[in-house]
Order: sequence, then structure tokens, then C-alpha cells
Amino acid sequence: MEFHPQPPSGTPKPWAFPTPERATLPNGLTVLRCHRPGQEVVAVEVNLRAPLDAEPEGLDGVATIMARALSEGTDKHTAEEFAAELERCGATLDANADHPGVRVSLEVPVSRLPKALGLLADALRAPAFPDGEVERLVANRLDEIPHELANPARRAAKELFRELFPAESRMSRPRQGSEETVRRIDAAAVRAYYEAHVRPAAATAVVVGDLEGVDLDAALAETLGGWTGAAAAVRSMPPISADDAGRVVIVDRPGAVQTQLLIGRTGPDRHDRVWPAQLLGVYCLGGTLTSRLDRVLREEKGYTYGVRAFGQVLRSAEDGSGAAMLAISGSVATDVTGPALADLWQVLRKLAAEGLTDEERDVAVRNLVGVAPLRYETAAAVAGTLADQVEEYLPDDYQARLYTQLAETGTVEATAAVVSGLPADRLVTVLVGDASQIADPVRELGIGEVKVVSGS
Repeated sequence: MEFHPQPPSGTPKPWAFPTPERATLPNGLTVLRCHRPGQEVVAVEVNLRAPLDAEPEGLDGVATIMARALSEGTDKHTAEEFAAELERCGATLDANADHPGVRVSLEVPVSRLPKALGLLADALRAPAFPDGEVERLVANRLDEIPHELANPARRAAKELFRELFPAESRMSRPRQGSEETVRRIDAAAVRAYYEAHVRPAAATAVVVGDLEGVDLDAALAETLGGWTGAAAAVRSMPPISADDAGRVVIVDRPGAVQTQLLIGRTGPDRHDRVWPAQLLGVYCLGGTLTSRLDRVLREEKGYTYGVRAFGQVLRSAEDGSGAAMLAISGSVATDVTGPALADLWQVLRKLAAEGLTDEERDVAVRNLVGVAPLRYETAAAVAGTLADQVEEYLPDDYQARLYTQLAETGTVEATAAVVSGLPADRLVTVLVGDASQIADPVRELGIGEVKVVSGS
């Protein structure tokens, strides 16, 4: 058998996250475009400045219903016709609402881009919001709520947000609304929210893909350029406050064989200069299977299939007053809940006392920076990150600069950031599990006052 010699590796090519071209259409819509050769499926992300804290009192979830209803018929097409037109384009259209606002996402083959942009423009310009479709979406949302409450991870998240934020804060309540508030939503409420917040001057469209030979200016002018609306009103963001006094909340699930863990507090967002070091330090703590938490809780003790630490931006503002959620999540068997938490806290205390190692820092940099080009192989990945930057009021070159900053961040900086971000004595711990089995062992740990709430 003849073996051919292994081909030599090529010279590494320099890579940087792409910086988009920015423009503004006559109607006030901001457009970011990014040409990505070879990406024949174009991704379009539209950010609408319609934040959850702008929802009327008692109508939590109206932003979500509005987002879902954007594609349920327009002034030109019924819901069924609109879906058929999307299908003919080979396109997908999704929308969701979160604390910063509503995000509408379109993916379509570049050859059908003008047609799909026309459908997107219709959905934004003149959604019909038929009574029957809104009623169906409300019913669907009501059906989702029991399933979310039954999911341990979702139930833990709900409880953590309720514990951290004051009751009057929108962040303390479910993003997509509760059963009580969703039941009050009707087509009139959806139309009112749309008319108050959805307009081109308060929106940004991100277009990413292989735009060679595409007259994007003409396509935008004929579609999104025809969207009209009043000037965007300047709206101040309410301050974010949180109570991170160390304490434990057990959401009782009698008979549960596992305990879901969610441990967290708020921290600085991407506007803060500590963000690169915080991102690196949190990754060293629990960003991958080889990080500290997994080495102890999974490999050494066998308590879990995996525990992760992460930072997730909640909301950002131009003045830097935003916040991120810093958290640790995972699940363990009921009978080892106490020992697992004891070892987790020991990891945090040892990290504060001894710091990260240079090897941990180097591995994290390689994982975060070295594989970045693979994360952005698709137009959708690039468009999503650019839309995140818009949503968080960050400069267009933020992501490119972030990778340089990560590579330059030292071990001492990363240690200080993660220890400051996740201090062992100021963490709110939510456990979803059998309180009769886990409450006493957890009290013995001394990590904060323990209270038990119903799992319903």
C-alpha cells in the first residue's frame, strides 16, 4: 500500500472580526453592512428599540406577543400567504423580545434577498395584528408557561431574577410575561405597543453575507427605505439595582432525584474596562470541561455531568450604567447536593487565596481567541454579534478590539476580575430540588440564610 505524504500546513492567515460599513437611510433607519465572500446565505438582523421596561404596567409579555405577531399577516398578505411567500424565498424570519428591545432575524439565499427584504419591510411597516392571530399567540404563550415552570433550569432562572432585583424592576419578572399578565394582552394592546415604539428612526438593520454583485442600496431603498414613522423619542433607562447579599433559596420539588444549581449576582457589562479580564477569569473558572469547576466537581468527585460559569449582559446604556449577570449553573444528584456546594465554595475560596495559574490563563486565551474565526464562519454569527453591539451601544469595532484585549490580559488581572465578580460571600444561590433532602445539609454550609419556596 502506498501512502502519500502528509501535506504541510499553510501559513496562518491574519484574522480580525469584521468591521461593518455604517449608513443611514433617509427615513432614519441605520444600516450596517458587512461583505463576507462565500456566504451565500445572507443574514439580516433588525434591532428595534422597544425594551421590556417600556411595557405598560400589568402587560408584561406584550413585547413578546408583538414580536411573534410581526409575521402573522401584513397589509398585503394574510398570515398564511406571508408564510408561503417566505417559503418561496427559501427564507426564515424569527423575532424575539428581551430587556434591551426586540430583535427580528432574517436568513435568505442571496439570490432572493430583495424579495425577502420586501417581506421583512412589510412586517415592520404594516403588520396587521389580526385579533384571531393575537389570540392564538396569547394561547400559545399561556401553554408554554407550565412547561417553563416544570423545567428546573428555567425555574431556577425565574427565581434568581426575582431574588436579585426589586419587585418594581421589570428584570425581576419573567421576560415573556406571567400567566396573569399574558391573559390581559389583546390585539389592541399589541398595536399600541407597536405604535409607541416601532419606527425606522429607532431601528438598526445589520446585513451580512456575500454582497458581491448585489445592489444593496437599491434593494434597501425599495424595501426598508419605504418604512415611515415619527422621530424616535429619547427615553431614559431606569437604573439597575440588585441585592446580592449571600443567601440560598430552595425551590421545593419533592421527590426530585437531582438538584438544579444556579448561583449568581450582577456585575459590570461590556462598557466597563474590566470586561475582558472578567470574561477570561470566568472562563477559567467554568467555561469549559477542563476548567476548575469541572475538574473538581466532575472529574475528581463525580458529582455532575458539568458545571458552567458565564457572564451574560442584561442591558447596556451609552453612559455605561448597564449590568451583566455573572452565574454558575449545573445539576447534581440530590444526595450529594451539600458536598457539591461545599466543594464549589472551596473552589471559589481557593481561587481568591491562590489565584489562577498562567497555564489556565493561556488555555483560556487559546480557546477564546484562537478559535474565534471558527465561531464566525456563518453570516448569521457575524450579524448576531454586530446586532449585539448595536443593542449594547458599543462601537462597531468593539469585538475586534476585544480579542486583542483578551490576548493582552494577564493572569493577575483575570484573577482579580473573577474574584471580584463572583465573591464567595456575596452570591445568591437558587436550588431546585427536594427541600426535605437538601435543606439541612445546605444550612450546615453557612453560605447564607436558607429559605424554601414552593416549586409551583
